[in-house]
Amino acid sequence: MVKILVVEDDKDFNNIITKFLSQNDFEVKGITDSLTALDESYEEYFDLIISDIMMPEMDGIELTSEIRKFNQNIPILFLTAKDDLATKKEGFNLGIDDYMVKPIDLDELLLRINAILRRANINDSKKIVIGDFVMDSDSRTVMYHNEDINMTVREFDILYKMLSYQNHAYSRAQLFDEFWDMDANSSLRSVDVYITKIREKIKKVTQIEIKTIHGLGYKAVVRNEK
Repeated sequence: MVKILVVEDDKDFNNIITKFLSQNDFEVKGITDSLTALDESYEEYFDLIISDIMMPEMDGIELTSEIRKFNQNIPILFLTAKDDLATKKEGFNLGIDDYMVKPIDLDELLLRINAILRRANINDSKKIVIGDFVMDSDSRTVMYHNEDINMTVREFDILYKMLSYQNHAYSRAQLFDEFWDMDANSSLRSVDVYITKIREKIKKVTQIEIKTIHGLGYKAVVRNEK
């Protein structure tokens, strides 16, 4: 059973969410204290974290930053009353997977949770298959119509990451921090250069597009083709 941690300091709202998700066959733990939630996320395994942003002692941004220090992969969904671009950018820079503004529709929340979990499961399979396009993480190969697409290690890692979380917007800074380490000779411009190279190498793959998100960065979009 999928296990979800709900971090929300409003007890009534927390209860509404946890009850709804429990009724939809999730195992849910609701916590109203972000510091306790941090301890729980370290000691227990969760498939997804749903977190408010505006909380006392430690807000959702700080909580996410601390969680990312020991868990880079767990999906995180923000629920918040703040609907400003700066907050969204800060969250996405830290690696959140989705963002909903209160008041929320519970049925939409369920749809978003299922979409996030589908994307996360791609990483578990170690393989991404989109039509005739295949990326194999174990063999580090990329194939399209059974023909090799030669990619460098960094090109492979960037594309695999983006396709693992389709429609997730990544900032240049986030991609740079993850894939360039402490390379002093590189800059954020290097991300643009690599995205251009990746686009060129997959230009024949009509189902996949790397879109530019102005003011933020890039996201991978997969088209359904008949």
